[in-house]
Amino acid sequence: MTVKKIRELLKTLSFTRTGGSPEELKCAEMIKEKCREYGVDAEIRPFKVDMADVKRAELYIDGKAIPCRGYLMCGSGEVEAPLMYLPNTDPGSLSECKGKIVMLDGYLGYWTYHDILDNGALGFITYDGDANYSDRDIDRRELRSYVSQGQKILGVNINAKDAIDIIKSGEHTAKIIIEQTEGEGESRNVIAEIPGESDEVIVFTAHYDSTFLSSGAYDNLSGSIGILAALEHFASKGRPHYTLRFIWCGSEERGLLGSKAYVEALSEDELKKIILDINLDMIGSIMGRFIACCSSEDKLVHYIEYFAQEYGFGIACRQDVYSSDSTPFADKGVPSLSFARLAPHNTATIHNSYDTVRVMSPEQMKKDIEFINAFSERMANAKRMPVAREIPENVKKKLDYYLFREREKK
Repeated sequence: MTVKKIRELLKTLSFTRTGGSPEELKCAEMIKEKCREYGVDAEIRPFKVDMADVKRAELYIDGKAIPCRGYLMCGSGEVEAPLMYLPNTDPGSLSECKGKIVMLDGYLGYWTYHDILDNGALGFITYDGDANYSDRDIDRRELRSYVSQGQKILGVNINAKDAIDIIKSGEHTAKIIIEQTEGEGESRNVIAEIPGESDEVIVFTAHYDSTFLSSGAYDNLSGSIGILAALEHFASKGRPHYTLRFIWCGSEERGLLGSKAYVEALSEDELKKIILDINLDMIGSIMGRFIACCSSEDKLVHYIEYFAQEYGFGIACRQDVYSSDSTPFADKGVPSLSFARLAPHNTATIHNSYDTVRVMSPEQMKKDIEFINAFSERMANAKRMPVAREIPENVKKKLDYYLFREREKK
């Protein structure tokens, strides 16, 4: 793929496309058309997702209105209680949550949510943005169903500047009012395939959705362009040894929903035929180091390191679980890896309005794509897949932690 094509795709597809939205469908249709241009048919395969429409979200601190966004899927109602800031989640701190509306740092994780719930919290406030930035952006967040497990309390998200001002000014009473409709909608995966000599399958994945504030050029239009480039590359070659399947996953930003839906829909026989997943999530940034995270036997880590040295490409490799669409495949026993170029936070950030084409380098993306294609070609035409189709026990344990089946001891 040329630099010119990359630049055109970045310009054309950089728009907000949250999971389940009409904009996500628009992007899916554009990706499908690009596949057709490269001579490969693609299908848009829908799957069910939770959807909500927040009609009213209000936060009052001692009667003063604070700009906020209500959490999707947290229910509707009104709650008023003393406000508590919870920077630590040790048992002593958590014991103070009872009967309070709790302000939390960062994201609302599974265990933190159930900790405050189990200790009697009545509502929650999170914040995002940066106190040093001039904007007053507030991201739209959701209480995911696999987090709430049907136990809902009201929550809102606010800007970091307001969070600081609230805590600086002393003890408070907080009041949250939310009205929303909740239901079911559709998100979509886009799937294309290049048949091989073997019916065993190498899967390429990348999510194409974005978060609410973001045009998602870096996270993860870049990876979506990356697997489009892989499709273009292999479509122009002869028949590969292994069948190659390309999946643009929807609703990754909502909890890897597209890749989860895809693997859950496979029969046991279909799943066994998938021998490797190559996932791209954020490549081609102007700054940053290139990494490979392998949820597989450790031999793949060393193989990639050796191959990169042979190729002359800088890389840092590790065996781990990556927070992207490779993880549901690994959890089903498919050896998986994610490639990414991770930029320092002061040169490119994600999940906010600063994720735009300005942080991208089409020239660097072309280099990243060329390396990924060179590695992928070795895998696609291997006479025998060198990566064992097994997930080591230490990686299985990390998957249990990541997917909240087991709590990691600190």
